Amino acid sequence: MSGTQQDHTPHDGRRPWRSRVPLSAIAALLLVGGALLAWGISRQHPSPPQAVDKGGPSAPPSAASSPASGKAEPAPGKKRLAAMPASAPVRVTIPSLKISSGLERLGLGEDRAMETPRDPAKAGWYTPGPAPGSEGPSVIAGHVTWNGVPAVFFELARLDPGDRIDVTREDGRTAEFTVDRVAVYPKDRFPTVEVYRNLDHAGLRLITCGGKYSKADSHYADNVVVYATLTGNHT
Repeated sequence: MSGTQQDHTPHDGRRPWRSRVPLSAIAALLLVGGALLAWGISRQHPSPPQAVDKGGPSAPPSAASSPASGKAEPAPGKKRLAAMPASAPVRVTIPSLKISSGLERLGLGEDRAMETPRDPAKAGWYTPGPAPGSEGPSVIAGHVTWNGVPAVFFELARLDPGDRIDVTREDGRTAEFTVDRVAVYPKDRFPTVEVYRNLDHAGLRLITCGGKYSKADSHYADNVVVYATLTGNHT
C-alpha cells in the first residue's frame, strides 16, 4: 500500500460526522454547553458573610443589653429616644448595606413559630409584636438566600454596632434605630426570651439565617440577630 493514499471514509460510504455537521451547528452546541456550565456554577449555593458576635458581653457595658432587667443602652455616642406612638411599618432601609425593602406582614404559622416572608426579595414585620418605634421589641425577618440566590438579608451579618437602620411607617414618620450588637445563635438554642421579651424602650431585632449550610436539608445551622435601639425619628 506504500505510495497510495489511504481512504479514511467509513466502510458504509458515509463521511465522518465532523464533515457532515455544519460548523455553525457545532459552534452553537459549544455555546449552549458553556451557558449551561455557567448556569450550573451560578446555581451553587452562595455563602453569606461570616456571622460573628459583635458588641456583646466583650464590648463596653454601654453597648450590651441586660436580659434580666429588660433595659439596654444604645451604642456609644447615641442617646436612646422616647418611644413613638404605634404605626405599622412599610419599609426598612439599611444605608451601610444598601438595603431598602418593602415589608410583608408575618404572623404565627401552624407550628406556632414566626412565619417567613413569601418573597425572598422582601423582609417581613412580625405583626403580633410591637410596631417599630413603639415600646417593646419589634421584629423584622428576612431570608439570607433562596434557591441558591442571595436574598434580602444576605449581607446582614456585615452590620456593626453604631450602624443605622431606618423604618418608614404608615404615619409618614421614619423610626431611626442604631445597632447595639449582632449575635449568632445555633438554631436549636435560639434565645426566644431574649429576643421577644418585654422592653422599657423601643427596640428592633432583625433576624435571618447564617452559619453552615446543609445542602441535604436546605438548612442553615444558625440564626443571626441584630439588636438595635430607637435613637431618632423624623418625617
